[in-house]
Amino acid sequence: MKKAVVTGGAGFIGTHLCEALRAAGHDVVSVDIKTGDDVRDTEKMKKVFAGADYVFHLAALPRVQYSIEHPQETHDHNINGTLSCLVAAKEAGVKKVIYSASSSAYGDQAIMPLQEGMPAHPKSPYGLQKYVGELYCRLWSEVYGLPTVCLRYFNVYGPGASDEGAYALVIARFLKQRREGKPMTITGDGTQTRDFTHVRDVVRANMLAAQSSVAKGEVINIGAGNNASVNKIAELIGGPTEHVAARLEPHDTLADNSLAKQLLGWEPTVLLEEGIAELKKLNNL
Repeated sequence: MKKAVVTGGAGFIGTHLCEALRAAGHDVVSVDIKTGDDVRDTEKMKKVFAGADYVFHLAALPRVQYSIEHPQETHDHNINGTLSCLVAAKEAGVKKVIYSASSSAYGDQAIMPLQEGMPAHPKSPYGLQKYVGELYCRLWSEVYGLPTVCLRYFNVYGPGASDEGAYALVIARFLKQRREGKPMTITGDGTQTRDFTHVRDVVRANMLAAQSSVAKGEVINIGAGNNASVNKIAELIGGPTEHVAARLEPHDTLADNSLAKQLLGWEPTVLLEEGIAELKKLNNL
């Protein structure tokens, strides 16, 4: 049995990861601000991380649009929180930190699919903050010898994704609107595409990254490698739609996931059509 700490363990991805780690026989400790544990408290994190084989750092204030409206608050959580975790992990002798990065670091790129070697060009404070976290991880590996790996997630969806508030992700928001008998609100013309990646595939990538020899702050795309438009998502869910004003966001994302296959032996297993069909069933649609 290995000790695994999951920061953000009460969140959407964190909840799924904690369940999978426990099912695999690990001793799992969940850290989350919702349960009174703040990753920015470095001294407390040192105690929590003591004896840990793995720290999965998922804790963050997410959402691109929220960060645009609240840049200082999200900076504090997303950059200072990550630095605190890295300092605590080094001091506690953690064997590896697996950092949850974001495809929002890419911003708009002229070439698809998106490859890890492309220069980052974030279009939001959130994208910048998650990218800075990657740089910190690599630096902590180079300077302090702390094994780290960075997983760039692409539009994670699945059971348990938050559908609350103005910043809910598109699939969860559409499902909630359909449950409530409302039309699905599409921003702009709906032609913008995203590489929707199922949470079970993301969880498996984390577990493979922990067990792998990758440990020098490498950045690895975790995406399905198959993008779909927002209009297509609405079509798969089914029902009336309405268009609202466009917002500042990259028009397209699409992951080149060949490095994940090469370094981690990871490939996506859940097709978008299957994932949405499962969610429709869970939502009685």
